[in-house]
Amino acid sequence: MKRPSHSETPATQFLRAHGVAYSEHFYDYVEHGGTAVSAQALGVDEHAVVKTLVMEDEQRKPLVVLMHGDRKVSTRNLARQAGCKRIEPAPPEHAQRHSGYQVGGTSPFGTRKRMPVYLERSILELPRIYINGGRRGFLVGIEPGEIVRTLAPCLVDVAIAE
Repeated sequence: MKRPSHSETPATQFLRAHGVAYSEHFYDYVEHGGTAVSAQALGVDEHAVVKTLVMEDEQRKPLVVLMHGDRKVSTRNLARQAGCKRIEPAPPEHAQRHSGYQVGGTSPFGTRKRMPVYLERSILELPRIYINGGRRGFLVGIEPGEIVRTLAPCLVDVAIAE
């Protein structure tokens, strides 16, 4: 795929402002293709591709969950660990309004609103992760510790196998 001439997004601006070293990875976005498509295009393990999920609690307050591409989120366990009654995926229009990103291009960096971030703990065991750079078909490669340094997430254990 041809690299876009301009890869500047709110996410890359955030990363630069916080001194995060990152690599840029472009691929052909496929609607509903998910992390399987990006992992294959980049030639990396889907477990190292981290998806950014915008969810809402029972009061419709938004939050971000960062999860391995090959795992799902146990919303019941997440709600328990976050001290909420219920957490569910935000409808796409809410997710876009909260994050400022188009669904499929959501990054946890440089979001429109500051939201609590929940990070699956085992992501920190990986040497490098690939996470959305703020546009469909665009991932950035970073050290997972940079998420802890820049976003101060709450670490959770909520992964379930796909």
